[in-house]
This record gives sequence, C-alpha cells and structure tokens, in this order.
Amino acid sequence: MRRTFDVQLEQLHVDLIKMGSLCEEAISLSAKMLQEHEEQLEKKIFPLEEEIDQMERQIETRCMRLLLQQQPVARDLRAISAALKMISDMERIGDQAADIAELAPYLGNAAKNDVLPIGEMARATVSMVTDSVEAYVKENIELAWKVMKEDDVVDALFQKLKEDLTQLIRKSEIGAETALDLLMAAKYFERIGDHAVNIAEWVEYSITGEHKKSEIESNL
Repeated sequence: MRRTFDVQLEQLHVDLIKMGSLCEEAISLSAKMLQEHEEQLEKKIFPLEEEIDQMERQIETRCMRLLLQQQPVARDLRAISAALKMISDMERIGDQAADIAELAPYLGNAAKNDVLPIGEMARATVSMVTDSVEAYVKENIELAWKVMKEDDVVDALFQKLKEDLTQLIRKSEIGAETALDLLMAAKYFERIGDHAVNIAEWVEYSITGEHKKSEIESNL
C-alpha cells in the first residue's frame, strides 16, 4: 500500500515540476516579447497558458485521488494539501505571463530602454518560481526561505522602475500612456514574485506544519 502511495506521490512531483517549467517558459517568453518586440511569440504564450490550466486540473485530480484513496496523515497529508494550494498560484502565474504578453504590442520599443529593469525583474521571478517548486520536490526548507527573501529584490526592482519611469516622463523621453503600460507589466512581474513566495510558504507548511499568511490579496 505504501509502495503504491510513494509511486503516486512521485508522479505528483513530476507533474508539479512540469507545471513549474511551463510557468518559467511563459514568463521568459513574455519578457522576451516585451524587450524584443517579437509579436509572433504571442502564438506560443497563450497555448502555454492553456496547458498550465490543464495541468492544474490534472494535478488537482491526482491530489484528490491520493486524499480519497490513500487517506494520508501528518506530513504526507500536508504535502498533498500544499500541492493543491501551489497549483492555484502557478495557474495565476500563467495568467499574468499572458497579461504581460497582451501589453507588449502597445509598448513598441519602450521596454528596450536600458534604464528600465524589466529584464532583471523577469529573470528574478523565473528563478523564484523554479526554486519554489524545487524546494517542494526536494523538501528543502532553506531553498523555500531563499525564495521568500528574494521577493525583496523584486520589490526593489519594481520601485526602481517606478522611479526611472518618473524621470523619463519628466524628461519627455516617454509618453505617459506607454509609461503606465510598462508599469502595469512590471506590476505583473511583481505579482508573479508574490505567487512564488506563496508557493514557498506552502512548502514551509508541508515540512513544518506552519504557514505564514500570504501577502497576495485574494482578488489578484
């Protein structure tokens, strides 16, 4: 019985890694679309979003089967419960990557401005998503804590971008409407970072039984 449960739990880990990889790819493509103005990338991002949605349903079904058929307790129960919460955050990450892609056509070459840390924000959030999923699979609480700390980096980059945009507007080097679109794209990256932190907090819960209150508002 335990052997069957372990096999199913391992498949859950495989599915989570795949869903995390899809999220990473979606974020990377949306950032590339912003900076390189390659509108054809949109054809790749939206199918990715749909696949992420499918993975959420698939993993949810697997988790419910594990809960109903195996009736896990203690740490195993926390691990499955955490996975159910994590996939919701990953699904939202996919949505927000698609939201960034939708903004890209309206920005032209504005996101290529070397002053603006859009690319740096994208790389940081991809790293956070990767590490948060890996922390769950490897039951690595130190890696989960690392993700939580990295959120400060993304927040600082967002603050820098706001300040940089203000200066560019004052110098008439960028239009107000374009600046608002760039700010919204950056806000989506910041939210992706918040979702990665939320995943890391569920990792902490799965290992320790304690969960910090998420910083993400329920309506995001």
